[in-house]
Amino acid sequence: MKRAVFLDRDGTINEDAGYITDPDQLVMIPGAIDAVRRLKEAGFFLVLVTNQAGVGRGLMTELQLLRVLEVFQERLAEQGAKLDAIRYCPHHPEEGIGVYKRECECRKPGPGQLIDAAQEHDLDLSGGFMVGDHFTDVEAGLAVGCRTVMLMTGHGTHEYEGLNDGQRTKIDFVGRDLTEGVGWILEQA
Repeated sequence: MKRAVFLDRDGTINEDAGYITDPDQLVMIPGAIDAVRRLKEAGFFLVLVTNQAGVGRGLMTELQLLRVLEVFQERLAEQGAKLDAIRYCPHHPEEGIGVYKRECECRKPGPGQLIDAAQEHDLDLSGGFMVGDHFTDVEAGLAVGCRTVMLMTGHGTHEYEGLNDGQRTKIDFVGRDLTEGVGWILEQA
């Protein structure tokens, strides 16, 4: 089984600019691509796991999302930080339209994206790490036995301030940004 790091996208690797429908809206967080490259060089299998309810809400098409993800992957790959797999959830349980309006296990905090990637790529979930700027990222990781990293980029600071002590103790590491989070992961490996 392969060691894996599951990474959120918006607010973790790129600035959270709302619903990104055009690749020109992608602005990487300083140091994030280098941090992803360090994980890659350390031998981790890297999986992007991202909720993209803008598709379900009708604010973007799935084709627009796929184009953004393609350019996102190209930008990382150009700097030696290519992701090994990409998963996304286009659903929203209340505001989704048509087939996108549903409860699902792939929308974080559900662990579906992580489970699917693990089954397809023979990943060790209990030896893996989940990294993101929302507590829902932490919950998805916890659901499959991953160690968790919550970042203070994106929505992280606001989310963390709203957590109770019981929730905070579930987080294995709180990092200022992806660079700091990756440093902690590499110390654990």
